[in-house]
Amino acid sequence: MTTTTFPSTPPLAPPPLPPADAAAEAPTTEPAPVGDPRWVRPALIALLAGTALLYLWGLGASGWANSFYSAAAQAGSQSWKALFFGASDAASSITVDKTPASIWVMGISARLFGVNAWSILVPQALMGVATVGVLYATVHRWFHPGAALIAGAVAALTPVATLMFRFNNPDALLVLLLTCSAYALVRALEAARTRWIVIAFGLIGFAFLAKMLQAFLVVPAFALVYLLAAPTAFLRRVGQLLLGGVTMLVSGGWWVAIVALWPASSRPYIGGSQNNSILDLLFGYNGFGRLTGNETGSVGGVGQGGSQWGPTGITRLFNAEFGGQASWLIPAALILLAGVLLHRWRAARTDRTRAAALLWGGWLVITGLAISLSRGIIHPYYTVALAPAVGALIGIGLASFWPRRNEISRAVLAMALGATAVWASVLLHRTPKWLPWLAPVVLVGGLVAAAGLLVTTRMRGRIGAGVAAIGLVLALTGPAAYSLSTARTTHTGALPTAGPAGASTMQGPGGFGGRGGPGGRGGTFPGGGAFPGGTGAVPGGGAFPGGTGTFPGGGTFPGGGAFPGGGAAGGGAGGGIGGVLDSSTPSDAVVAKLDADASDYRWVAAAVSSNQAAGYQLASGDPVMAIGGFNGSDPSPTLAQFKAYVAAGDIHWFIGGGGVGASAMGLGGQSTGSEIASWVSEHYQSVTVGSTTLYDLTQPLT
Repeated sequence: MTTTTFPSTPPLAPPPLPPADAAAEAPTTEPAPVGDPRWVRPALIALLAGTALLYLWGLGASGWANSFYSAAAQAGSQSWKALFFGASDAASSITVDKTPASIWVMGISARLFGVNAWSILVPQALMGVATVGVLYATVHRWFHPGAALIAGAVAALTPVATLMFRFNNPDALLVLLLTCSAYALVRALEAARTRWIVIAFGLIGFAFLAKMLQAFLVVPAFALVYLLAAPTAFLRRVGQLLLGGVTMLVSGGWWVAIVALWPASSRPYIGGSQNNSILDLLFGYNGFGRLTGNETGSVGGVGQGGSQWGPTGITRLFNAEFGGQASWLIPAALILLAGVLLHRWRAARTDRTRAAALLWGGWLVITGLAISLSRGIIHPYYTVALAPAVGALIGIGLASFWPRRNEISRAVLAMALGATAVWASVLLHRTPKWLPWLAPVVLVGGLVAAAGLLVTTRMRGRIGAGVAAIGLVLALTGPAAYSLSTARTTHTGALPTAGPAGASTMQGPGGFGGRGGPGGRGGTFPGGGAFPGGTGAVPGGGAFPGGTGTFPGGGTFPGGGAFPGGGAAGGGAGGGIGGVLDSSTPSDAVVAKLDADASDYRWVAAAVSSNQAAGYQLASGDPVMAIGGFNGSDPSPTLAQFKAYVAAGDIHWFIGGGGVGASAMGLGGQSTGSEIASWVSEHYQSVTVGSTTLYDLTQPLT
């Protein structure tokens, strides 16, 4: 009888330290064997290929996804000026309400490959694959490749990561750049090289150009870890961090400085601001206003118990709205983080295991608290920024405790697995009609595997390895199932969510949409496109602010759409928040009207809110002025400016309906949409094409 022997797997231990300067301290971890086992490269290829398949399969089904950003990318493919500023249209009337780095990527892709869903969305998917690869490389530098593979798999299978790397919001670029920054910081920590600390903070600065102040949430953790653990003298560490800070300000501030100094008369209006100031956008609407809730011009969000965007508090990441997005392995990550810190707390200053735990743990805790406690605009998909940190902590925790197999290590691992099984069961029970058998399988199997880890004494044998493998698979089953469901569902609109139908709610059942197309959910409000709960009414009474059940003061919406239900987005006559946030889908007849003599005009049409304008612009390929910007709440253009454009023959059509802006709905801002709509209807001839009303601005009423 022939006996087959299996090569032993090297222990999960960090590789040796590279040469450091004279002030470096001796390594505090055992060196690992040189080179990886043969199975590592095929496993890495499988991880990246699987991630690419998950993020790319059927990607075009979501169409323009978030048409707000797709229209800006289209504009950037036609005009370099529009691309630089991140304007919503090629004629540069107003910018998107974010810094434009992600628009640059999509706009260049559209220039190279044409304006279509794939040229817009494929860059985001490739950013997701790159994020997983960089996370693997970062963890692998100090830990066993198995830990790095697990870290990458956890991040890739986080449902909100699957959502956002298949979507065209700025979050994809933000997460990639921050993960690259973490890699550079790890390189800097190895030998206190100034070059790498400059790269690390320079990447954070560029991430600022993707999503503004959210990029800076990792800075405290990164700075603390380097100050604590870099192998060089204290004053040199301080000097390097100061240099990194200057680099961050330069890499993130050059565009801001140009925009601030550029004459306002020759650039687009700064969308999201109330005074055409980039600084107002940075520190107000997209800055501290997100923390305090003081965001003039904000639209939507009728929450309770903390802010208009829902309850705040340290449990926010786990509630019905946020829980299914990224929280599946957060309990395990926190348990492993605490275990590593307790175990390595008395280690030498430069201890890598503790430094890695503090780096990724600080990222997770600070970003998680910011999302949890912010009283302003916070959406569930923001939690994608947690995915790399959760993945890294899971991998590092396993690398720290699995090789020892003593009672304490087994207890920590069992606690992490047991907590994951229980929490996954809770999340799965929130969608009881979707795969109802999965929750008990994950719960029972996970608890049995956790008990096995706790009681098995000979963990180095095949039995222990088998129990651990089963536990790991069960831990990933819930998020993997949600991710597959996410990849199979089309997502459109401004507020997408991951997971099956009902997995994320806004103040209870119902809530903001963000899924459309076959098998999906429309990007409006359930129950008629109004407010959470499926009734179209504000929770607790009146259908809208003021308690009148219609509109503050008793009025209705321009275009004829009363608020609950309103006009369909496709018809261009919707009203209220749904009309502001949803994109339009014009008919061929409407597009033909817009295309006629389009080259004779600076803007082929104007519409209230960027999302309404975006649909017409993407369908026609011609610039459409977005009155009021994203929320319809920006004072751009003023009525006087709009009259001047019309008098100069710059605009052909005004599209009726499409929302009235946040200020008219009693939610702040200085939108002139209602004034302009009233003025147009009183002075220009209209034509109805299907369900869309068009006003010909070249044909005044006699």
